[in-house]
Amino acid sequence: MGVFYLAGAIIAEVFGTTMMKLTAILKSKMPILGIIFGYGISFYLLSLALMSIPLSFAYAVWSGVGTAFTAIIGFLVFKEKVQIRTVIGIILLIIGIVLMRL
Repeated sequence: MGVFYLAGAIIAEVFGTTMMKLTAILKSKMPILGIIFGYGISFYLLSLALMSIPLSFAYAVWSGVGTAFTAIIGFLVFKEKVQIRTVIGIILLIIGIVLMRL
């Protein structure tokens, strides 16, 4: 069950972070509610995940996968420039997470 909580925490965190970008683009304060909601749900679900997943692994996955997904959303939705060092960084994050679990 902890894996499902962790997956939900990652999705909520990516949503909250995406709302931050929308706040800058739209020059509106409405996405701030999305930031509060996204991060609130994310931290709640992360705390539930920690009941069955070790802290070091859960936090590494939450922050690493969240970072990777946020970068992908930046590329696809916000048309941010894809840089080779960003792609290498994402690959290194994934390798690190896999190595922690071995």
